[in-house]
Amino acid sequence: MMAQKVLPVRGYQVHITHYDPVWYRKKSREKPFDIKVAYDIVDAMAETEMNLLVIDIADGVKYKSHPELKRHYSVPMGHLKRLVQRARKNGIEVVPKLNFAQSARQFHHEWLRPHDRRFDSAEYYKVAFELIDEVIGVCEPKRFLHIGMDEDMDRSHRQYAAAVCTLAEGLKKRGLRAVMWKDIPITCPGMWESPGEKSRAAEKTTPKDVVQVPWGYRDANPDLVRRLRRKGFDVWGATGANPELVRAWRDAVLRYGGTGILLTAWRPCRPGNRKSMIEQIRTCGPLCKKG
Repeated sequence: MMAQKVLPVRGYQVHITHYDPVWYRKKSREKPFDIKVAYDIVDAMAETEMNLLVIDIADGVKYKSHPELKRHYSVPMGHLKRLVQRARKNGIEVVPKLNFAQSARQFHHEWLRPHDRRFDSAEYYKVAFELIDEVIGVCEPKRFLHIGMDEDMDRSHRQYAAAVCTLAEGLKKRGLRAVMWKDIPITCPGMWESPGEKSRAAEKTTPKDVVQVPWGYRDANPDLVRRLRRKGFDVWGATGANPELVRAWRDAVLRYGGTGILLTAWRPCRPGNRKSMIEQIRTCGPLCKKG
């Protein structure tokens, strides 16, 4: 029996930039994100009653606090501010995202170079929270900040759990809740078992107000949603552009009392991808709302 009929969080993730193996290979020729395409995405979200925008920022903007993070594709911080204003004008909540996972294989941490190798030291967290504070000042999030933490290959179980707690506690002091990806071992058999186990082990010490976002692009995982809910975590499901999979995640989240769906499209926010991203929102956005 469904715990509720309408999911209160219906989100979409857009990238100012991103780091993963595919994006990393193209970094040398990456172009700045297109704010006009981002505006179109926000407008399409409003049309389909989606209400939460996750903005993947990384080194895609020029930070005043750390100008050394500037890359050839970094845009002025004013671009981020204008995107936030466009979202708010459409009644859409903004959630900034900075990924603090550590993985030499997945490159999620490379946006922090030259600070990425400091590896959870006091200096590392000093830089991390200076960047977080600058992003908070620009985005003025009401409730959440996404800390990434997916596919972390380099931390031990203990180190990973400690990093989650450090980030979550720092955000709580700033009046915000952390949102984090939830790795699922069976999503990519034989590849992500270690991060999946690490993520599960961290549940013992992770504060219950940290939103868990299990992701799946082949199958939904109702059992994981149920287990996380029984442990007291808020849960959003995350998937891509397959309508049947969106429905499956939506139903799992609804059934066990989770609160959201987050649609993702791991593509640059550029004119060539505009059509596919708008189509994803118009096709799958309405499916996020009701069972």
